[in-house]
Amino acid sequence: MIVDGFFIAGAILCAVAVLLGVVATIIRTYPDDFALVSVALLEVFLVVYGIAAAIRQAGGQVISGEPWEFWGYLLTALLIPALAFIWAVTDKSRYSNTVLAVSGAIVFVMLYRMEQIWDGALPA
Repeated sequence: MIVDGFFIAGAILCAVAVLLGVVATIIRTYPDDFALVSVALLEVFLVVYGIAAAIRQAGGQVISGEPWEFWGYLLTALLIPALAFIWAVTDKSRYSNTVLAVSGAIVFVMLYRMEQIWDGALPA
């Protein structure tokens, strides 16, 4: 079980992004500002998470899994919300909100995997 504070905060932000994206898809015909802001906050969280991970690693805390895998997941996770945001801003359709919601779900899965790699709680 993962009980890291960063993971819990990230999971909440991902859930909010998914919820707002789905609700916006249902009730709007264009990208919703709340859905856009939630994905932007998710991106800011990932930047802070990356900085904190770098500080933890530089301070001597060891990544239980492969460090290149952790950092690869983080770099990819940083791209997902940014690309979804750009998509939503440039494509003014209802389904831009769906893209924002899906980005929140994808980031959650990647965040979960990053925590598994960091803590060594790898699936059997």
